[in-house]
Amino acid sequence: VVATRRGDAPELEALRARFPDRLTVEGLDIVDPAQAAALAARLNGRRFDLLLANAGIMLGRGMTVGQVPDADIQQIVMTNAIAPVRAADILAPLVVPGGTVAFMSSILGSIGGNEDGRMELYRASKATLNSLIRSFAARHAEERFTVLALHPGVVRTAMGGPTAPLDIDTSVRGLADTLAARAGSGGSAFVDYRNAVLPW
Repeated sequence: VVATRRGDAPELEALRARFPDRLTVEGLDIVDPAQAAALAARLNGRRFDLLLANAGIMLGRGMTVGQVPDADIQQIVMTNAIAPVRAADILAPLVVPGGTVAFMSSILGSIGGNEDGRMELYRASKATLNSLIRSFAARHAEERFTVLALHPGVVRTAMGGPTAPLDIDTSVRGLADTLAARAGSGGSAFVDYRNAVLPW
C-alpha cells in the first residue's frame, strides 16, 4: 500500500512503523498537480489494483451559497471536486487495466437525494465531484476501470463530529468490502459503505 498525506499524519506514520514492509507513505497536496506528477514519477514502474482519491474539506457550514465568501467557494470546489479527478488522471497510468479507481464522495453529493438543501456548498462540491467522476469513467473507457464514487457514511471523525452514527472501523471495513465486491465489475457506480447503490 502506498498512502499519501498532505501534512503531518502521526496516525499514518504509526501504521507505517508497524507495517514497514506493507505500507509506504508519500507526501502529496492533492490540489497541486505538480506534486501529483512528481508522485507518479516516483512510482513509475509500480502497478496498482486500486487508486483511491480521498480529499474533503468542509466550509460554509450552515450558510447559503450567497453567504459564503468567494475564496471559500473556490477552495472547497478545488479540493473536493477538481483536484481529486485531476490527480486521478495523472496517476491513472499506474493502475492496471481493469483495476479500480475510486473517489471519496458523499451522499450529500446526490442530486436525486437532495430533499433538505442543507450544507449547500459542501453538497455542491460533492455533486460536482460525482459529475467529474462520470466524465473520468467515460474518458478512461479503454482501460476498463471500475470507477466508484463512495459514500463512507456519517462517521465520527473531525469532519463528522463526535455524535455521528458510525464509528471509523465500521465505515472502513464496509468500504473495503465494497471495493472488493465491486472489483472487476467495470463501469461507474455511486455506492455507500454497505455497497448500496445511491442516486446520482
